[in-house]
Amino acid sequence: MVGETFKAKLTAEQYDVLFNKATEAPFSGEYDQEFNNGMYACAACGTQLFESGKKFDAHCGWPSFYDAIPSTVTFHEDTSMGSVRTEVTCTTCGGHLGHVFEGEKFGNPTDQRYCINSLSLTFTPTPEK
Repeated sequence: MVGETFKAKLTAEQYDVLFNKATEAPFSGEYDQEFNNGMYACAACGTQLFESGKKFDAHCGWPSFYDAIPSTVTFHEDTSMGSVRTEVTCTTCGGHLGHVFEGEKFGNPTDQRYCINSLSLTFTPTPEK
């Protein structure tokens, strides 16, 4: 099992989200209201996934981005909640990040909302010049 490699590095909650596809409670995540410049990476493997400049406040309770760094995320059909959603996973380690939604009219360049669990991420601020 791929996730076992990361079990010692992650908290029980992070592991549950990343490798058991759990979801953190809305408005509970560390990065929901983080809007400093920097880079968001996978909490398991460290792959850089999202740039802070593509993050926006969707008022949904989870960090929201309108695009990922190319080739860093993979999409899967998810019918687990009785409807069809698009799951987003880390291409490198397969960790569950959240879901992406389209057509919600947030006014961003892609008309997408990557709704991502804070527990799936780490954030590294850009050093001030």
